[in-house]
Amino acid sequence: MNLQELEQLMRDLSQPAYRALQIFEWLHKRFPAAGGAFSFAKMDNQPKSLREELENRCYITQSRVVEQLTATDGTVKFLLELRSESAVQVESVLMQYAHGPSLCISTQAGCRMGCYFCATGQDGFIRNLTTGEMCMQVYAAGDIRNIVLMGCGEPLDNFNATLGFIELITHPKGAGIGQRHITLSTCGLVPEILALGERRLQINLAISLHGPDDTTRQTMMPIARGYSIKELIAACQEYTQITHRRITFEYALTEGINDSPAHARALAKLLKGLLCHVNLIPVNQVTDSGFSPTKRKEAQAFAAILEQAKIPVTIRRTIGAEVNAACGQLKSKPL
Repeated sequence: MNLQELEQLMRDLSQPAYRALQIFEWLHKRFPAAGGAFSFAKMDNQPKSLREELENRCYITQSRVVEQLTATDGTVKFLLELRSESAVQVESVLMQYAHGPSLCISTQAGCRMGCYFCATGQDGFIRNLTTGEMCMQVYAAGDIRNIVLMGCGEPLDNFNATLGFIELITHPKGAGIGQRHITLSTCGLVPEILALGERRLQINLAISLHGPDDTTRQTMMPIARGYSIKELIAACQEYTQITHRRITFEYALTEGINDSPAHARALAKLLKGLLCHVNLIPVNQVTDSGFSPTKRKEAQAFAAILEQAKIPVTIRRTIGAEVNAACGQLKSKPL
């Protein structure tokens, strides 16, 4: 529940309005700091009668760290069991950067998008995660100031719950994480990108592009058959005009597929004049994908062509791969 919904619940229960804020702060501040307690009975800032009523009417999302793996570069992968109405296991990743720790969370168990280079969708779609299940991934990881919605699933395919999460996690009376410290990554659902733009949020938007033309992109991701490059770029242009926020285009460099100088020149032409940044990511190894990462020399040559065209570009360093925590390697399963 958001704060407004809690206020309505307090009215329904004939409780003072201020109790809604007390409960909200307990859930999003005191509850995580205490390590999580899955019972309203432990909500010690409320009278016993109200706690019992809440226990009868509501539930607190349960989470449990099933496994925790740490790579030599400091990356930590969590396998979390989450339970609202049904239980699932998903993975999240804590990454160490110069600007502070960043947590990559999941928005779905499994994925419908079926990108060929990604492990998440290999076993299909299980279910959407709730707003509470997204929050609990953050609280399980400790003190987090940067969040990326790039784990299992497509955030914009779970649109309402994802926006509900952003509302809760950025609320000043809760975790209070700034919108500009949140990055949402999408494979390119055009109607949802446009709908997101209308919200005028100040989050960072990342688009999985992976090809400068429809033919190349379709070899990487099925969504390219649903929305053309022309439609996607038009949506991105509208998004930047409304929000004035730069878009990051993620480009998984894949040997022999999308990494030639011709691809680089076509990408530079496609993005000319758009408020954007290109993040080149040598594709990570995923069992049975058949894709191999572009070699360092070729990746640098690709980046140089973009730089010459005045397209801002970086080559992302690979972290967490030794524990299968790099981009495209996360998995989820039902229980």
